Amino acid sequence: MIAFYPSLRAGLLIAAGAPVSVLLAALSPGLWALGPAWSAAMLLLALLDALVAGRARFIRLVVPASSELGQAVSIGVEAELSGQMPVRRAEVSIAVETRLVPSGRGDGALVAFGPSGTLSGTIKLQPVRRGSLMIEKLWLRWQGPMGLGWRQATQASGESIAILPDIAAVRAPALQVFLKEAIFGILARQMRGEGSEFEALVEYQPGFDRRAIDWKSSARHSKLLAREYDTERNNQIVFALDSGSDMCEPVAGLPRIDRAVSAALLTSYVALKAGDQVRLFSFAARPERTTPFVSGSRNFFRLQSEAAQIDYRFEASNYTLALSTLAAQLQRRSLIVVFTDFTDPTSAELMLESVGRLIDRHLLLFVAIEDEELLGLVDQVPEASEQVAQSVAAAGLLAQRRLVITRLRHLGIEVIEGRHDEIGTRLMNAYLKIKRRGQL
Repeated sequence: MIAFYPSLRAGLLIAAGAPVSVLLAALSPGLWALGPAWSAAMLLLALLDALVAGRARFIRLVVPASSELGQAVSIGVEAELSGQMPVRRAEVSIAVETRLVPSGRGDGALVAFGPSGTLSGTIKLQPVRRGSLMIEKLWLRWQGPMGLGWRQATQASGESIAILPDIAAVRAPALQVFLKEAIFGILARQMRGEGSEFEALVEYQPGFDRRAIDWKSSARHSKLLAREYDTERNNQIVFALDSGSDMCEPVAGLPRIDRAVSAALLTSYVALKAGDQVRLFSFAARPERTTPFVSGSRNFFRLQSEAAQIDYRFEASNYTLALSTLAAQLQRRSLIVVFTDFTDPTSAELMLESVGRLIDRHLLLFVAIEDEELLGLVDQVPEASEQVAQSVAAAGLLAQRRLVITRLRHLGIEVIEGRHDEIGTRLMNAYLKIKRRGQL
């Protein structure tokens, strides 16, 4: 669809006809018609300027197949005009889903003008959620050489971009170096550690666990010998992600669930490298999304794609239904890593009852992100009665949270609590510690 309309410059020139008419009517009444004639001439000139600019032969969006949350999405725009005169200015705008981009649109200027009437430019978008980012419509407008008239073309798009979870930590050089040097690395060698499968007797060295000393063998050989074990492979790791209302609250600009997904994927990558099987499980009021167990680092992208489909549910989480469903699906002892938040005392009590049924058969690990907003309210210096009330309420919520964490630890469940930028590394270290000790 093509549209024509005057630019701001033309609008000012057209509007100038009114005061000219008034002035001429006061000085020479017979000349008052020159004002409207001026406005009509400017309007006609704006239309001619838009026509001279030429029509759009084609408009094309260069859309990436996927992008990661937290990164700007760059969308290229290419167009070719039929006019022989150079255009003065060109702009492009697209309409997108407000669910992923709150503004619902993206704008850009086409500044690279070619000699054959070609235009190109870039539109930057900043998604705030995962999912499929649909581009619904495209508008391209350009001015003629005098800058008096706009010519606008509108067309439907239908392009989409998959917004995937952020895995910047997986690509970090420090992690790659760590994996190459660690015993759970890429190197094809036996994974020696504190597992449960006996491998060999070695001479005791300073720093070994004294409990590993084989006293009978040491007495026979007249020197201290220690048992060395193989660390088990093919263990089952389940990342259970709460996608309910509490986990949809933002932390440093992104929902908690997205921070949790990034941390889960970081540890998943390490687990796949270590030869274990990984599975994702999300829940809110009911179990939402589950994947089969996958193994091998080649399947990591599959996990990332599945994690991108975990939806945001603004509803209370049902721990009893979710954890009982998960327990029924697991046929062998597994490490269950639960990402959740502890703000509602009633839900926390139900969660404690549910995990009590799991700890006899499975190994549980809870991950919680610190609430920076509550901590800030507690630490603020109150200057008004309203701020005092906020600090007291925040302190009460933090106290309830600490109580739940303490009760979990009394049940023998390890709880990782930290800043959003720390939990990924801390969870990875906790997993490696569990694996070295052969607790699965």
